Amino acid sequence: MEKTSWVCTLVTQVCLCLALYGALNIGMPQRSVYSTAIRGGGRPLDLYFISVRGGSRPLQQQTHLLKQMEKVARIYGAKFVVNISELGEDDPLMQNGTLHFPSLKVPWYSTSTSKGKGYFLKQIATPSGQILDIIVLETSSLQDHLHMGRPSIPKSNQLQWLTRVLGVTDSNWRIVVGFHSPEICEEHKEQMETNDVYEPLHHIFLRFGVNAYLSKQGCSSHYTRKGSIAYITNPDPTDRPTNGAPSVNGSSTFPKCMHDGFLLHRVSPLEIASYFINSASEVVYRSTIHQGGKEIM
Repeated sequence: MEKTSWVCTLVTQVCLCLALYGALNIGMPQRSVYSTAIRGGGRPLDLYFISVRGGSRPLQQQTHLLKQMEKVARIYGAKFVVNISELGEDDPLMQNGTLHFPSLKVPWYSTSTSKGKGYFLKQIATPSGQILDIIVLETSSLQDHLHMGRPSIPKSNQLQWLTRVLGVTDSNWRIVVGFHSPEICEEHKEQMETNDVYEPLHHIFLRFGVNAYLSKQGCSSHYTRKGSIAYITNPDPTDRPTNGAPSVNGSSTFPKCMHDGFLLHRVSPLEIASYFINSASEVVYRSTIHQGGKEIM
């Protein structure tokens, strides 16, 4: 009888401890998940920022997305947000995020499709003393120029500016951002192809050591490697769902679980890691770019 009483007491104590642990962690599971899946031994020398597909959403959906972004921004101390949008400073996601969510009251660098303006350079110092270039392009006018396709046509002002900026800056990391994706996708084709009109831009990237190009989702690809350049896209709910099967030629597709989330980017002295967080607050994708452009899944 005494032994049975001792066992019951022990079991009761264990149950109480588990209940207390659960109570203490109610409302905190996302921090634990993010810390395990993302930080992965992150150091004080790391710089974090977020990229997201902007634009209009139903209010409830927009609020949910901004709450997720705020939580991640607060946990990791995100220094800025890259907003992939056709609306520029008028983007509702950016306006509501900076107005109502304290952790998102950081600089937002937004793309725009307003022709003739909207391209700029931001240089960010990392805690390790390195320099990260965020180069935002206005891709609507750039597409018009590149579609002409004749070498005799002088470079657009924007291409001249881009070449000059890349030639005079001496940065450790270079990320170019544009609204449009350089990819095309035709039905009944099993793989993605890069739009030929973007070849001049790609050659500029190669010449000056650009590490990555961020844009909206082009067809079904989350990322595409072309040479040393990583092309990384942000989806939104209007993008076409896919079955999630990876295509050939170094690209990966977006399954349904990866719609309307955002990317958290971690810049360290030797690599840039990108984590896709979906609408269920799950880290469902990770890619890493090392110096020299090599990408690891």
